[in-house]
Amino acid sequence: MDFKHYLQVLKEHTPYDFSDYSDNSIKRRLQKVISDNSLSLDELIQKTQNDQVFVERLVEEITVNTTELFRDPELWPAIYEKLINIIKTKKTFNIWHAGCSSGMEVYSSLIILSELGLADRARIYATDISKRMVNQCKKGVYRYDFNGGQLKAFEKVLKKNPIGGIKSIDFSKYLDVDVDNDKYIVKDYLRDMVITRQHDLVQDDVPFYNKFDVIFCRNVLIYFNASLQSKIYQMFHKQLYPGGALVLGNHESMTGFFKTKFKKNGAVYQKTNAFHFKYQ
Repeated sequence: MDFKHYLQVLKEHTPYDFSDYSDNSIKRRLQKVISDNSLSLDELIQKTQNDQVFVERLVEEITVNTTELFRDPELWPAIYEKLINIIKTKKTFNIWHAGCSSGMEVYSSLIILSELGLADRARIYATDISKRMVNQCKKGVYRYDFNGGQLKAFEKVLKKNPIGGIKSIDFSKYLDVDVDNDKYIVKDYLRDMVITRQHDLVQDDVPFYNKFDVIFCRNVLIYFNASLQSKIYQMFHKQLYPGGALVLGNHESMTGFFKTKFKKNGAVYQKTNAFHFKYQ
């Protein structure tokens, strides 16, 4: 399959550009789309040019939306112990979840901020390329069976590695449980704290005027090639306040030029000196 040709067609006929995604990842996902829909390459191109509903479904297949409440439970105490020093002295602080998927990470973070007594000072922003994921983030409805184990695992981690003295959380303050319908529902007051936007990290300008104290972008950049990663790191660096922090995924690490512009502390990369650099 000439997937690079297809990505050029996609770029020319839709708002989406995946040409700088990792070759292996994008090729594998496109092959799955073709197989699942019993299409030839010519038929895929034709549907891409003429069927916007299909395009939106295809974007869902190409992008990765795997997430859960308190994903990687053992990382959250380590992350927030490092972030507390950045945000605790500020009257207000801004956090951006870039590539937020369905929003479960957003609400995981907000629950921790609430337990630390910091949520009333937080301005939370969440973006994703997928319109469906952004809408799910707004609704805050998730599978009970899928996430129940994560909540229990996170509480076990807290008992051994508390965050700011927190050793357990009463999740009923934040989530309504509907076991019969297999649902966790985020309480309205928590959802109302999140500003959501559909946003393509690759092509779109940042949809917010303010800068940020913390940017979460976990398990997103791993699917980009090195050139695109550098472009995104530049944008994040520009959008962070001096001393602000970028939080990456468990299997992601910063390399190259930008290693000199962030101080690494576990999964947290803290912005160092300001700089002027134009990415080509």
